[in-house]
Amino acid sequence: MALLPPKRALSKESLAEFLGVPAPYLAKQLQALSRAGIVLTHRGAKGGYRLAKSADLISLWDITASVEGTTPSFRCTEVRRNGPCGASEKECAGPCHIASAFARAEVEYRNSLAQVKLIDLVAAGASDATENRKQDIGLWLEQHTTDVA
Repeated sequence: MALLPPKRALSKESLAEFLGVPAPYLAKQLQALSRAGIVLTHRGAKGGYRLAKSADLISLWDITASVEGTTPSFRCTEVRRNGPCGASEKECAGPCHIASAFARAEVEYRNSLAQVKLIDLVAAGASDATENRKQDIGLWLEQHTTDVA
């Protein structure tokens, strides 16, 4: 969508075709991106999706958080208290070292993704693409986008 000309949109079906994914799967992702204010939805026969804001304002973390949520990926179940040699309540007064390590890694992961802007990913992809592929993409977009107000 970052490649779309202003006031142009792609249908869910066209996006699914371009990405090579099932349309029902993509619909769920687009709903999440819409709720997060990353994409705009235009209804109707000539409707579709486009970015809600400039690609330099959207980070990879914005996209990840909108699709996967912001709940930390690791949940401590305090296993150090389990089993025949489980730790006492006093021994578990401090934070679990495993949970602490995962929490630090989670912060680094999120911060790293927040530094990657969508515009940078587009530029990197463009630098890898041949001129023929760029022309193919431009032509495909011309044929599949619709005007939206």
